Amino acid sequence: MRRAVASAKAGDPDAIRFLYVTYSQKVLGYARSILKDEHEAEDVMQHVFAKLLTVIGRYDDRGLPFLAWLLRLARNCAIDHIRANRATPVEEIFDPDAACPADTERADAVRAALSTLPLEQRQVVLMRHVMGYSPGEIARRMGRTESSIHGLHHRGRRALRLSLAQMGSAPQTRRAGSGRPRPAAAAA
Repeated sequence: MRRAVASAKAGDPDAIRFLYVTYSQKVLGYARSILKDEHEAEDVMQHVFAKLLTVIGRYDDRGLPFLAWLLRLARNCAIDHIRANRATPVEEIFDPDAACPADTERADAVRAALSTLPLEQRQVVLMRHVMGYSPGEIARRMGRTESSIHGLHHRGRRALRLSLAQMGSAPQTRRAGSGRPRPAAAAA
């Protein structure tokens, strides 16, 4: 098995095929136990082996069986699948056609401010605040350390806040004890 994994790491398509034939049913069963749906489990299993082509180089045989590492990859893919497909409950349902102009302007300002961020900062801010991922999950997805994610998040939020302030669209906060609003960029 070690030879097959080493060959797959080197890009040998026959070794990848061998790993697929050897482990696909185990990955499918594991995904099925998490998702409780045959079709979704098949989708996840296919995603695991497609992803394997790009991440197999990260596998390091330090006494950890390849199957355990592969099942961890399957678990992460299954959880990502659940997150991507879960409904998000909301108190009210808003009609996008009935949105007030201020909401539309605010959304446009946020989109414009996000577009000014460097790609990695934008990805981290979106994954953290829109998708709801933890810094650890973002680090795993981006192949970075958690501390680097914290730094990107901090710099991204600061740059986003300054960009919104320059556009005159920064959120307003109240001064302690005054009742007068002040821009959030000044509050931080």
